[in-house]
Amino acid sequence: MILGQQSLSPFPPPNDGAGWLYDCLVGHARLKPVGHRFRYHVYNLLIDLDRMAEADKMSALFSVGKFNLLSFMAKDHGSRDGKPLRDWANGLFAQAGLDTTGGRMLLLCYPRVLGLVFDPLSIYFAYDDDGQLRGVIYEVRNTFGEHHNYVAPVQAGEWSEAGLKQSRTKLFYVSPFNDLAMRYLFRMRPPTEHLNVRILEVDQAGPLLSATVSGKKSDLSTKNILKAFFLIPLLPFKVVFGIHWEALRLFIKGLRMKPRPTAPHVFSLGDPDHHPDQDQSHQGIS
Repeated sequence: MILGQQSLSPFPPPNDGAGWLYDCLVGHARLKPVGHRFRYHVYNLLIDLDRMAEADKMSALFSVGKFNLLSFMAKDHGSRDGKPLRDWANGLFAQAGLDTTGGRMLLLCYPRVLGLVFDPLSIYFAYDDDGQLRGVIYEVRNTFGEHHNYVAPVQAGEWSEAGLKQSRTKLFYVSPFNDLAMRYLFRMRPPTEHLNVRILEVDQAGPLLSATVSGKKSDLSTKNILKAFFLIPLLPFKVVFGIHWEALRLFIKGLRMKPRPTAPHVFSLGDPDHHPDQDQSHQGIS
């Protein structure tokens, strides 16, 4: 049985290729204990995990599994042991009670640029044969070389006019200035012509941090790859520099690092001890 059969998505996956670029803006707004905001221009790759061989041929400047101006390496994601990403993701969803073997699966991530990458958040979108989104995996990394995957089958009631609304207890150390005793409220419009993702981090007293990604789709063509590259020549350095620069600004504002706990298991399934009504008070916060 597929979980979330009563939840219909108004956002079908793109059907005009095997890979795409999204020209994006990433923004953070910290609300406490000090105010802090920033916004950066970046670009993301969306790739069909069943059509990587086709994506590899979309431009002479993009490759799957080998060096190029832009590239995608499966070893940057999933189990990182050579297992095909589709099989790995299907296995995680199966453990969560969701059969994802029949439909498409897309991965939103940063591409490698001249062989380099740092990807704080990658998102897997699992669809059924009718193009309905049935499951999401939020793959999170920190700057300490650790990663965690929040596996989130789409449940009845998680769709609204605003898009998909999911939540998970925070289990993984990301920002050195934030405690673990928090929750993530995920809000998104899955990738079509446009992409919108918001992650609201809340504690018992309310919202602490809002992170957003918004973007517009373009073809994975040589023209668009060159345009993205020359606008942001070294995307991985920009991402890593931005993380450390904003951390320095927060330190100057008075924030201090929290102790880093031992990393949890590399994936978590569901959120059985939490009731969705507990998130309702924060639903309208932007």
